[in-house]
Amino acid sequence: MNLLNNSNHVNDVYIETHYCYGSVSGSCKKNLQPISLQFSMFLFMGFVILVTVTGNLLVITSIAHFKQLHTTTNCLILSLAVCDFLLGSLVMPCSAIRSIYGCWYLGDFVCKFHSSMDIMLSTSSIFHLSFISVDRYFAVCIPLLYRSIVNSVTALLMIITSWVFPAIFAFGMIFSGLNLKGSEHFFETQVQCVGGCTVFFSPASAAFSTIFAFFLPGFIMLGIYLKIYVVARRQARSIKDLTRQIKVEDGNGSAVSGKHERKKANTLAVVVGVFLICWTPLFICNIMDPFIGYSIPPTLTDALFWFGYMNSGFNPLVYAFFYSWFRKALSIILSGRIFYRDSCLIKLYSE
Repeated sequence: MNLLNNSNHVNDVYIETHYCYGSVSGSCKKNLQPISLQFSMFLFMGFVILVTVTGNLLVITSIAHFKQLHTTTNCLILSLAVCDFLLGSLVMPCSAIRSIYGCWYLGDFVCKFHSSMDIMLSTSSIFHLSFISVDRYFAVCIPLLYRSIVNSVTALLMIITSWVFPAIFAFGMIFSGLNLKGSEHFFETQVQCVGGCTVFFSPASAAFSTIFAFFLPGFIMLGIYLKIYVVARRQARSIKDLTRQIKVEDGNGSAVSGKHERKKANTLAVVVGVFLICWTPLFICNIMDPFIGYSIPPTLTDALFWFGYMNSGFNPLVYAFFYSWFRKALSIILSGRIFYRDSCLIKLYSE
């Protein structure tokens, strides 16, 4: 039997089936899609990758180059941008090839490494956002203690935690096979095939990983930003009443500083909201699929993966929309003025 062109005779109609590896037994079936659809998918995925890599590279360059942007919050944003940049440059291109052709040609080890990087970077993103929400909580709700609590050492610990724990979680789970625990037979007989690279979870591992990597930090973030919102509204009313009575410079400076911190909190709350909107559908499917007999179509899961990937491209757009400093830094970078002497000392916003 020729596996490359296996023809099944059904009611005098021949249905041709193509496989990823035609000469290998147990090969995965290859996606047979019209050239026009493949071309459209290539354009869309290529555009998402380009926006993600370029946008986050601009964020990284801006924060790393301009000394005025070397703040605790921006260090966390820089680390988040690195995370999104790696997702766009290392994970998305391989995922695009798999999505278009339905085959994986890079071997089992690279498949595991790719899956681990995918899980690690998405988990690292939500860890970063969780710590950013904690940073904003202290800045808005406990401003007098902010600088003593959140300093360079604290920021470094936050960044290390945001990378190390997701890495241990993702690589440990995939390479040890914990994601298959309890469903090894089903995976080997119903899912596994030569030329495939499916991120598979047993019911127990799906529940644990989804709660640990998404729902728990997600609910913590929502709770923190709700608290920030309540405190910010109360502070705004207090400052409004205060400025009517006190016109001295210190009082005005405090008002401006408080307004600046609340604006940053609001902007980062939008970033968190975009993240949750993009990734929630996938994580809901991820936790449901094992309990409904893995009946969710792979095409839908793949589409939700790309909807989640788009979040990494949205973040720089949010910064460009809300942050005047990013727009000014972008202008300096694109005009080439970044190469001027002492350009790192340029003021991007008034203190």
